[in-house]
Amino acid sequence: MDELLSVRDLRIRMPGAHGPMTIVDGVDFGVSSGEVLGIAGESGSGKTMTVLAPLGLIPPSAVVTGTATFDGRDLVSLGRRQLQQVRGNEVGVVFQDPMTTLHPMVSVGRQLTEHMRRHLDLGRNAAQNRAISLLEEVRIPNARRAIEGHPHQFSGGMRQRIVIAMALACEPRLLIADEPTTALDVTVQAGILRLLDQIRRDRGMAVILITHDLGVMSSLADRIAVFYAGRVAEMGPTKPLLQDPQHPYTRSLLMSLPDPQQKGRPLQPIPGVAATPDARPPGCPFHPRCQFAEESCSIEVPSLVPVQRERLSACPVGPFSSRTLLGVDG
Repeated sequence: MDELLSVRDLRIRMPGAHGPMTIVDGVDFGVSSGEVLGIAGESGSGKTMTVLAPLGLIPPSAVVTGTATFDGRDLVSLGRRQLQQVRGNEVGVVFQDPMTTLHPMVSVGRQLTEHMRRHLDLGRNAAQNRAISLLEEVRIPNARRAIEGHPHQFSGGMRQRIVIAMALACEPRLLIADEPTTALDVTVQAGILRLLDQIRRDRGMAVILITHDLGVMSSLADRIAVFYAGRVAEMGPTKPLLQDPQHPYTRSLLMSLPDPQQKGRPLQPIPGVAATPDARPPGCPFHPRCQFAEESCSIEVPSLVPVQRERLSACPVGPFSSRTLLGVDG
């Protein structure tokens, strides 16, 4: 399937206290129309920077190289005005905290209609009618009344639905959802995930879902890219990747999660601390925390290579079987 967004050799460097730091180091991935790509990893692994950098939504001091081809155009090489035509129009973004996305002093209706009028050239009445339709689509009760309200009058789940409506306003072909359920309770999370899944199926959108929660990934993503220290450690279809991890880091993430089918199994936290951009170890960045590390792991940076059909891993030591890891025989 042709990729709507194709990212190749993406690198991001930023100034640090002791000189330039590499935040993202040679990342490759892609997503096709109608597909959900999940990006997982610990905080600081470069997930959000990787996805937002091609849109120019990172600090101006950052230096971005590589390519991010969206519908035939390299976003990395576009100018500011050209990117403004892409953001919010062809690519919608849902951020994790709706209270930082929504202006507290501006009505929901105005926030929904402003960029519609700019990008779609709609009149006031047409934009308002579309705003009402969008709120109904994301299941906001009494949408005609809701557009007159302000963000503080809505619950956290309702605010996130409003943010999703804003991201969908201009019929984007790609939706980026950055930790969209982090601040919500479990019941509300499930509702938001069902909503995102239904919308992408109805519209045939591509979706990039960024989260540290592999449980969220299992219910929504078609494929997963596992990030560690600014690189992709493993990538592949969701079910095989979660059931049969090929990289020690993916294995460690799974082992640190509670398993309802393995009651009484103690959780196994990942030892040590995550590598930071200003103190990234040589060789494989995960080797100081990896119980399977060999001498070569501290010297050579492993490449992301095919290990199975549609599976990629950056570890010469794997593969690992989750059935064996979890103590399941046969």
